Amino acid sequence: MKFPDFKIGNLMPEMPIIQGGMAVRISTADLAAAVAEEGGIGLIAATGMSVEELKREIAKARDLTKGIIGINIMFAAREFASLVKTAIDEGIDLIVSGAGFSRDMFTWGKASGVPIVPIVSTPKLAQLSERLGAAAVVVEGKEAGGHLGTTESMKDLVPRVKAAVKIPVIAAGGIIDGSAIKGAFRLGADAVQMGTRFVASKECNASEKFKKLYLKAQPEDVVLIQSPVGLPGRSIMNNFIRRLFDGDDLKPQTCDNCLKKCSRTFCILKALIRSQEGDTENGLVFSGERVGEIKDILSVRDIFKRLLFEMEKAESGV
Repeated sequence: MKFPDFKIGNLMPEMPIIQGGMAVRISTADLAAAVAEEGGIGLIAATGMSVEELKREIAKARDLTKGIIGINIMFAAREFASLVKTAIDEGIDLIVSGAGFSRDMFTWGKASGVPIVPIVSTPKLAQLSERLGAAAVVVEGKEAGGHLGTTESMKDLVPRVKAAVKIPVIAAGGIIDGSAIKGAFRLGADAVQMGTRFVASKECNASEKFKKLYLKAQPEDVVLIQSPVGLPGRSIMNNFIRRLFDGDDLKPQTCDNCLKKCSRTFCILKALIRSQEGDTENGLVFSGERVGEIKDILSVRDIFKRLLFEMEKAESGV
């Protein structure tokens, strides 16, 4: 099967598929390396990690693969600068960043030769990113999981961003199968980013309860919340979300100051850690809009095999 020509800086993955960097500790070395081994780009989610933990995860990923490994980091994280600089010092292949916009990261990337890939949701921000030196942009629509920067569909955004910039455009949001990948290519995307499908993988660091909640989710279970970060977030309904919607007092008793700005309506770091560790009723379980269509937990290798089969099927029109 012929894929679009896809290059980020000097990086040329065999497969134009980037695994989303999902925090906290959902996307770690095992998942990122497994994706890189299949020819895609694997991302370690650096948000919520300490500098030393990130160093260990990068080193572990390097032991597991010679493929392309990057990090994903929220600009909203207080330790944004130190984590980005640490990743660069550790020889990371690329930096993907969202939940805010940093001009400084382009300077750091230019000095080190590490490609910088911001997550954007408007053509204007994509153009600004290109002028500042972005190697590519991830265009994330409303269908995505986690923090969202738009109420517009990826299907509407990608063609507009593609027309506005010359750098590669990576489509994200609602891409869980080969048919959606082919659809993104038809819109003009050079590659895709997939998060939700890779959560339901054997290599993902989420708890088994977290993954099984994905398999049980129905369309009506996927809801939007207001995150303390200051952005809407897409997640799966559970006891924690019901309490949030009911107006219960979920303010933290103590604060780790993990964010530059925080409404402190609840502690998002602790809520994400609880669900990652298995307390999925009292934690925050981020997911994409189409999570209800995922019915199995597969190895990353088998996910790639299925994606290729689905893409070929979509191409043949069967």
